[in-house]
Amino acid sequence: MNVLIADDDPVSCRLLQVSLNNSGYRATVARDGTEALRLLEQPDSPRLVVLDWMMPGMDGVDVCREIRKQAREPYIYIILLTAKGQREEIIEGLEAGADDYITKPFDIQELKARLRAGKRILELQEEIVAAREQLREQATHDSLTGLLNRKAILEILDRELTRAIREGTEFSVIMADVDHFKHINDTLGHAAGDAVLKETARRMRASIRPYDSVGRYGGEEFLVVSPGCGAGGAAEQAERIRKCISAEPYKAYDVEIGATMSLGFSVAPSEATISSELLRIADEALYAAKNGGRDRVEGSPRVSVKIP
Repeated sequence: MNVLIADDDPVSCRLLQVSLNNSGYRATVARDGTEALRLLEQPDSPRLVVLDWMMPGMDGVDVCREIRKQAREPYIYIILLTAKGQREEIIEGLEAGADDYITKPFDIQELKARLRAGKRILELQEEIVAAREQLREQATHDSLTGLLNRKAILEILDRELTRAIREGTEFSVIMADVDHFKHINDTLGHAAGDAVLKETARRMRASIRPYDSVGRYGGEEFLVVSPGCGAGGAAEQAERIRKCISAEPYKAYDVEIGATMSLGFSVAPSEATISSELLRIADEALYAAKNGGRDRVEGSPRVSVKIP
């Protein structure tokens, strides 16, 4: 594990560097507090830091305060080296953000033991962050397809609508539905149906722009939110998705399945300034596509766009 040593005393600094390198750490050296902060701002910077209290310019306590003020993740574990042994001074260092301290002249074995304790704490913190991110993923994404779930995609819809009204821009809402999906479930089984939904999600992700959002609205129905997309752009976007879905058969358990998709879109804020109304308009356009023979794109009756 990388360790940053910040100490303006070259003898003490060299002793630390050699001792830690010999113990399996990769020691990086900073000559003062300002250099230490600069190194910690770089990508993949050390997360274990040994700071001397007394340094020219920005001292160790100042560095602690600055690091904690930034509230960075991943967490940085700080051990403060101090020649000050007074209780009030030690409390000052800990309150500034140091996790531990050791007084000079220090015993190198004691410092290594404290570093090992810091490393264990950082490993536990990584596990906590990973668990938190997993919970966040589960809260916002559909477990089957990996797409945004209904709640998350609707939150994005509300946010984009607010922004479009504020900035005077447009965005589109595309409602998409896999054609004859019940027939796939009934004839090939739900496992095959799940495989179709997973592959549909993958193809839809591949068809949209990086700044578009796609979510599973429910069952075999999907919702795409496309910022900066008027009626013409929405028609092109929906047609691109449609072609990607029907381009080649799906494969599930050595069976090839032909699947198509019907899509309908609405445009905000020209057609509505309420998200529920935009969804209703897009849903009506979707059902027009269904009634028109499926495997097609329809805009709402309010827009005049030639669908490719």
